[in-house]
Amino acid sequence: MSSEPQFLSFKGLKQYTPEDGWGQVNAILQSHTQPPPAAAQQAHTPAPPRQVVPDNVPTLTETFDSGADHASPMFDPLIHELFEQLRVPPSDELTQTWRTIAAEVNLLTERMALQRQLQERLQKLDQELVMLRSTILLHLTEVQHAADQQLSSARLRAEVSALAQTKLSAKLSNKR
Repeated sequence: MSSEPQFLSFKGLKQYTPEDGWGQVNAILQSHTQPPPAAAQQAHTPAPPRQVVPDNVPTLTETFDSGADHASPMFDPLIHELFEQLRVPPSDELTQTWRTIAAEVNLLTERMALQRQLQERLQKLDQELVMLRSTILLHLTEVQHAADQQLSSARLRAEVSALAQTKLSAKLSNKR
């Protein structure tokens, strides 16, 4: 195997090999790094041909050697760090903080919807108030007009009464 870093070597990751079937990547790594003594003896006997992998292609059975050349085009420390972060479960404090943020966002959304509803209702109330004011002013104008007519009628009646009293008094005074 080549000395290039292992690509996607996770604990629990399985790999299929025709000789061994499905197996843990870690177990396969150990079998490739420490060949059993029986394998050296069987080297003289015919064995099925192994699949040839080019040197520049990483495989799942390669391990990351801390002393390996980090300038290799296949080694990316950011990807390695990303996989490490993905394997580490989030802390309870972080999870709780995100849950709090999610709950606050939900509450904010509800309150904003309520605020929108209240603003619409306030706008309708403002329109109703304007209409009521104009209706009241119209009614006051009508009442003023009716009061003016009644006042005019009362003055006219008062004048007619005064005129009638004067004429009736003059007639009654002359006949005496």
